[in-house]
Amino acid sequence: MEQTVFVGGGAAGYSVKQGLTLKYANRHGLVAGATGTGKTVTLQILAEGFSSAGVPVILSDVKGDLSGLAKPGSSTHKLHQAFSSRAETIGFDQFSYHACPVTFWDLFGEQGHPVRTTIAEMGPLLLARLLELSEAQEGILNIAFRLSDSEGLPLLDLKDLQALLVWIGENRGELSLRYGNVSTASIGAIQRRLLVLENQGGDKLFGEPALDLADLMRCDENGKGVVNILAADKLMASPGLYATFLLWLLSELFEELPEVGDPDKPKLVFFFDEAHLLFDDAPKALVDKVEQVARLIRSKGVGIYFITQNPADVPEDILGQLGNRIQHALRAFTARDRKNLKLAAETYRENPRFSTEEAIREVGVGEAVTSMLMKKGIPGIVERTLIRPPSSQLGPISAEEREEIMRQSDMAGKYDSTLDRRSAYEILSKRAQAAATEAEVVEEESQELPVREREYQSARRFSGNRVSRSSSRMNRSRDTFGSAMSEAVIKELKGTTGRRLVRGILGSLFKGR
Repeated sequence: MEQTVFVGGGAAGYSVKQGLTLKYANRHGLVAGATGTGKTVTLQILAEGFSSAGVPVILSDVKGDLSGLAKPGSSTHKLHQAFSSRAETIGFDQFSYHACPVTFWDLFGEQGHPVRTTIAEMGPLLLARLLELSEAQEGILNIAFRLSDSEGLPLLDLKDLQALLVWIGENRGELSLRYGNVSTASIGAIQRRLLVLENQGGDKLFGEPALDLADLMRCDENGKGVVNILAADKLMASPGLYATFLLWLLSELFEELPEVGDPDKPKLVFFFDEAHLLFDDAPKALVDKVEQVARLIRSKGVGIYFITQNPADVPEDILGQLGNRIQHALRAFTARDRKNLKLAAETYRENPRFSTEEAIREVGVGEAVTSMLMKKGIPGIVERTLIRPPSSQLGPISAEEREEIMRQSDMAGKYDSTLDRRSAYEILSKRAQAAATEAEVVEEESQELPVREREYQSARRFSGNRVSRSSSRMNRSRDTFGSAMSEAVIKELKGTTGRRLVRGILGSLFKGR
């Protein structure tokens, strides 16, 4: 029998178990629904199910609620009776409270282990998206990455890129001949965007030690997949940084993982919460990149699940790749809402027992319209499903509990201290220092020369004392009146009048013969 992740109960009386088949879990999925309809709990129970099946999970905790995965639920919780009743209704006989192995991560290093990558690994396309650069500015960024490779200037952190941009500005004349126009205005605009990113704390994302993807794909000693929770509550203040980081992570997984075909279960499941941030105002090149990754990463054993309020937030070409769907209620207060509701209903395989459109509008909190891939990857018939209760704690854990889990984590100490090795900033600073030292030596040597010699070397005087020139004309004596008259006569004879006088005299002589 194929292994599944139990989702809830469907059909009449919610008595038919609905599950996500692990064999098709890498065909990606969608969890959608309006605010307050239960998407977070659905994300929690999916993470529990994958972890129990030995599949590592990556998810972002936008509201802080998902930290409860690290702690078992309690029979003293106010919803314990409701959870027990629901478990009995849907036939969830194995319902019990237990925690998942969890590793906390945080780009800012406050609520989890620091997460870093390098500027070089981020690449010019994602970095241009993060900085919201124009086409001309993105072109200069590409020049910077090209020069980083050709000049041996590693780009590891923000100060490396800032230093390289300064160098490009100083050498823009020569570089413009090779790469096209390098505008100081464009360089200045990039530097300002880097300053904004730094003020938002984005500089903490770039540096070393960089994140090792293997640390996101671990299982504990009991064979349970580790749930990697990225603290994103503060990160959401910089939505561009949030989306770009998760895109980078997805791209790294795509590039580094080997092909595995169709495994019995995924090697990793990636949940992308607030998915609309990924596509808002994204350039076509970036959307095409996401579509390519979504289409091909399946064969590397990675499943991607987008969590968003409305399926319309996801481009159609990508939406078509999402085979497993859990649709919570959509509200239809406006004409646009009704149109989106109708479009969402049309993407499901119809169930003759009810109207899919009406079901999406009517399902309550903790209930959803589901369709999972069946045998041979065929979409299942849509069902109204009562979502199973979570086994881990509903709601966040305390700050003290989080710190204790971080202290006991296998990742404790591995990423906590930054490493600042020799890179573009250090290399260019050393070059600048060497040039400044050389200029200072030349200046000191010039100060030791006589004043007239210094003026000569600085081109303020045509001739120095060490150069002497002689000329017979300059030394010729002009003291006597006779010498002056002789020169005047010779000069006159050389002129036009002199030539006429000579011709006249000679002519009369020869004529007399």
